[in-house]
Amino acid sequence: MDHHIVFGTLILVLILFAWGRIRHDLVALIALSILVIFGVTDPDVAFRGFGHPAVITVAAVLVIGKALEFSGLIDLLGKWVMKLGDNLILQIFTLSVLVAIASAFMNNVGALAIMMPVAIHLARKSGNPPSYLLMPIAFASLLGGLTTLIGTPPNIIIATFRADEMGQAFSMFDFSKVGVFILIAGIVFITLLGWRLIPKRTTKKSDNALFTIDDYITEMEVVKGSRIIGKSIGELADISDTEIQVLGLVRDGKRIHAPEPEEVFKIKDILIIEADTDNLKIFTEDAKVKLVGGKKFRKDAEGSDKIAINEAVVMADSSLIGQTAASLRMRSKYGINLLAVARRDRKIHKRIDHVIFQTGDVLLLQGREHMLDETISTMGCLPLARRGLRLGYKTKIPLALGVFSLAIITVVAGLLPVQVAFTMSAIVMILTGVLPIKHLYTSIDWPVIILLGAMIPVGTALETSGGAERIAAIILNLGEVIPAWALLAIILVVTMFLSDIINNAATVVLMAPIAIGVANGLGYSIDPFLMAVAIGGSCAFLTPIGHQSNTLVMGPGGYKFTDYWRMGLPLELIIVVIGVPLIMFFWPL
Repeated sequence: MDHHIVFGTLILVLILFAWGRIRHDLVALIALSILVIFGVTDPDVAFRGFGHPAVITVAAVLVIGKALEFSGLIDLLGKWVMKLGDNLILQIFTLSVLVAIASAFMNNVGALAIMMPVAIHLARKSGNPPSYLLMPIAFASLLGGLTTLIGTPPNIIIATFRADEMGQAFSMFDFSKVGVFILIAGIVFITLLGWRLIPKRTTKKSDNALFTIDDYITEMEVVKGSRIIGKSIGELADISDTEIQVLGLVRDGKRIHAPEPEEVFKIKDILIIEADTDNLKIFTEDAKVKLVGGKKFRKDAEGSDKIAINEAVVMADSSLIGQTAASLRMRSKYGINLLAVARRDRKIHKRIDHVIFQTGDVLLLQGREHMLDETISTMGCLPLARRGLRLGYKTKIPLALGVFSLAIITVVAGLLPVQVAFTMSAIVMILTGVLPIKHLYTSIDWPVIILLGAMIPVGTALETSGGAERIAAIILNLGEVIPAWALLAIILVVTMFLSDIINNAATVVLMAPIAIGVANGLGYSIDPFLMAVAIGGSCAFLTPIGHQSNTLVMGPGGYKFTDYWRMGLPLELIIVVIGVPLIMFFWPL
């Protein structure tokens, strides 16, 4: 009866996954609980999945991905992308390539989330709808994950299945043999034709609010070492390619209104500028100037790990309304610094500490991280979702790349297993300060970890109960009338279909034992069949629920549920058509 219980549990899991009302990680725990209750899975081994190498590797990769983000590497790429012209095809191609490369070595969703604000800013700057850029880069993040062992959880899981079956896992770049060709074909399709199939959508105001805050008015001090000392206002464009406007200059306590372009900057000058958050950050780093924001907090340095920056909206019942930062003595009363103010309806002409707050003003605030959100609420403001705006952090690109490259080399050379090498890499990045330790656990997508830890025993139960063997037998019956490549295509398509409606990691856990059973039944190598499952598990292009990357762009892109198959269906057909021959070429039957 064991296999009947497993089948019943899996049918329930598929229904709950497709229904979407219960979180995926909770569904996986429900499935595991059912198998334990009915005695299919021994209670002593029920939670061994959480110590599985695949689970440890995924957690380590998530930490490393966040560390690469904090190192400044992604900011550097984003700043370069912002220099692209108005050519939409060039924008789609460049963004897709960058996201794909990043996704090969870090979390897909993380790579996408970093480039989303850049894509939206480019679209707004060029007058194009964000929908033309967001779905292409979401799909590119999935394609990029196909190319390496650590690119996506399905690849890591498949590698462990091979290790269990043959004693040796797939190596770091075994997936590249097929994945790189699929990536190239996918990006060519997306760039030349795919985006044309996407409806022209406009985002809802509420969805777009995260990215379209009006320009801030802020003050920056020219300090020792600033690159703009001795330069004129007119020469700022040569130092930093940003869209900022100098509204005024404060020198020796006196304000110069609308300074001339020939005005030369001196040390201790205070610039009053207007800029959005992206340009504000870039200009601060390029010009080596310092956000004024008043005095530092006692002994806490402005760039300290204990100090955070967040944006907040002044609500209608806020105690700030009608007051200024100076009259409130905001720093001494609330323990925070006001760095900048944005107002939608009209320009602000006063210095920021004398701006009278109004409903709807957006404030850029700096304070101790452990109390910043609570303080914002106390003032009657609503904190905005954090957008990765980090000012004052020192870039550590060479160190981050060096540590990460060393981990990859040790894996490729076979010196260390991937789960050990990447865990050690994550630890080194934390100890060296690339990733602040406070972000160690927040960088891990815990629902994915719980999902994997719970589903691995469920997949094992499918195999040990004989369920996988029975499904494989049904497919094997087809093998008597159709060729082997067609069976390979069937496994690929079925895996694609499942990944469009349930989590891709769960899909791979369920399909891998079936693929192994089919290969063994036919007397073929298991490698091509496992590769088909790996590729199919990462190709969830038909729905917004198949992968988090698709879900992430749905709101900002203004997409409907039915928009995804327009570009996703032909892309999946292309992957099947070129993927099956490539698998059979590089991984012969």
